[in-house]
Amino acid sequence: MCKKSKILIIRFSSIGDIILTTPLIRCLKNQLNVEIDFLTKSEYKDLVVSNPHVSEVITLSSISKTLDVLRSKNYNYIIDLQNNLRSLFIRLILLVKSYSFTKHNLKRYILIYFGINFLNNHIVDRYFKSVKKLNINNDDRGVDYFFSSKKFHLDFNIEQEYICWCIGGTYEQKRLSDIQIINVISKIEHPFLLIGGSKEKEISSRIKNSVGSKNIFDLCGETSIDESAYLMKKSKLVLTNDTGMMHIASAFDVPIISFWGCTKPSLGFYPYQANIKSEYIITDMSIRPCSKHGKHCRFQSTGCIKKINDEVIINTIKRLLK
Repeated sequence: MCKKSKILIIRFSSIGDIILTTPLIRCLKNQLNVEIDFLTKSEYKDLVVSNPHVSEVITLSSISKTLDVLRSKNYNYIIDLQNNLRSLFIRLILLVKSYSFTKHNLKRYILIYFGINFLNNHIVDRYFKSVKKLNINNDDRGVDYFFSSKKFHLDFNIEQEYICWCIGGTYEQKRLSDIQIINVISKIEHPFLLIGGSKEKEISSRIKNSVGSKNIFDLCGETSIDESAYLMKKSKLVLTNDTGMMHIASAFDVPIISFWGCTKPSLGFYPYQANIKSEYIITDMSIRPCSKHGKHCRFQSTGCIKKINDEVIINTIKRLLK
């Protein structure tokens, strides 16, 4: 029996980027006789540790300690999907054959500042292109999300039909305003569940108090990523800004309505092979992104996503609920 090759995949952050590595991980495992380890930051370990295609998750500590651990593993290949100075340093020190993901910074710059799209693909496709020489084929099964627990004790009735609304976002410029959300929820007679982190609790409380309906539930700051993922999986429809939760939702057979302002799907970070009924709602202020990560807006300080028309959101929800 041939000894299995050992592969180290490097991706330090973030939630969405790590979830988007799962198609490549699955195909590497299923198409090659390999063991796969994954190097990431400790705060993202739980996103990978339950993945049956990954043998071990190694968390980044000091460079010297991390290198000591990695040297002991005797890897045959390194696949660097982070491609920054730290991951480059690790590759150079380990002296192992490596493949690195190309970020296409120039192409992104041209898209943002000139509106010319030379990318024309998803980041998952770029991940696969980085290991083209390994003759791995994309199985087109989308992203994976594996739960760490099979039982969740949530103070919420998942048996009802509800809409799950992820109201968070890395930057203010990537988030719909509470006014927009209030206007939408107040005009749709359907249970809504708000999810997000603790920093969204103030906004979610304001939304719930303003709507004043028994059909709005607020679990912001009260659920883990695993629990939030489970709530999205069981929902009728997921509404979300451009966030890591959007990418987790794409692992489930549930329609997604995603909202886009300073970032655009053209950057290649849209929900990958999501439910066929999924839709984008994009601000009509510009067809090109304002910035790479959505931190800056060329139109207004709080982000052009705030200009998305409430009625467009309402009509889209009603259409998908039918």
